[in-house]
Amino acid sequence: LDYFEDLVRGVATHRDELDAALGPHLDRDMDRVDPIERATLRIGAYELRHRIDVPYRVVINEAVEVAKRFGTDYGHTYVNGVLDKLAAEWRAPEFNAGKA
Repeated sequence: LDYFEDLVRGVATHRDELDAALGPHLDRDMDRVDPIERATLRIGAYELRHRIDVPYRVVINEAVEVAKRFGTDYGHTYVNGVLDKLAAEWRAPEFNAGKA
């Protein structure tokens, strides 16, 4: 319960920061991203930045699974691509170690 409370409060508190970080990796304005994918991207971005106790691959995998289940038909591929780029930026040592 504490973890999910942290996600909800953290995303709400850091929404502008998260949107600014996600923006360069999006192909459209954030307000034009499907609401499920938008929420999934924000949660994933929050976890990548503020929950370093969670491996980046787990963050991305969980976000993709949520997008598959609740998002649009191909929204999970969009979420995967955007969060993968953000992980390469924010978690470079972990990301690069995983690619080696």
